[in-house]
Amino acid sequence: MTEALHKVFIDVEVDASVAGDAELAAKLEEVCPVDIFKATDAGVEIVEENLDECVLCKLCIEAAPAGAVHVKKHYDGTELS
Repeated sequence: MTEALHKVFIDVEVDASVAGDAELAAKLEEVCPVDIFKATDAGVEIVEENLDECVLCKLCIEAAPAGAVHVKKHYDGTELS
């Protein structure tokens, strides 16, 4: 059995200082058009199988406090801010 590849092109990180914020988790889940974020009782969960679906829209970055969400582009080594 082969394991699915995730994070080939994109990786998304949420700063630990806000990752447990249920309100932010719900907001990120709502704004992301490709379902990368899932709101849970524990806060923000990253749906890894959806990472490479990211359309680089920056909605998650705009919805979160400054510097809390990092969208890393593996293919060119840059990060959205």
